[in-house]
Amino acid sequence: MVDVFTKRKRSAVMSLIRSGDNASTELRLITLLHGLGITGWRRRQTLPGRPDFVFRHAKLAVLVDGCFWHGCPRHHRLPATRPAFWIAKLQANMARDRRVGLELRQNGWRVLRIWECDLTKARQPLTAARLKRALRGPTAFPIRQLRDN
Repeated sequence: MVDVFTKRKRSAVMSLIRSGDNASTELRLITLLHGLGITGWRRRQTLPGRPDFVFRHAKLAVLVDGCFWHGCPRHHRLPATRPAFWIAKLQANMARDRRVGLELRQNGWRVLRIWECDLTKARQPLTAARLKRALRGPTAFPIRQLRDN
């Protein structure tokens, strides 16, 4: 399909679009957290990188990364059109992810990144184990809030 806008107009239109929540992926993690009986998390906290889930008592920031936008090593595939643009865009996203992780750690937070593909039915048990380990990490999280499944 041919674009109805000029390159300049398309760029102006796209620059007005702001990122939002990755609702379906985050909802899958919420469902997993509820299923495990894990409580104590908050969303939309004002921390560097705006982590998707924050466990303040455990000083744990959980970021849920989409496979395409964050360059999942297992599932990311580069689009066939405009590869130079997409390489630069995705490398910038990954560099920002590294900066955000470093800034959070420098501020005393532990960081857990969960790929979108880690929330599939097949991988959820591994993801659940990672979450439980992270919550039982160096800063004690009330174990009574975790239910072993």
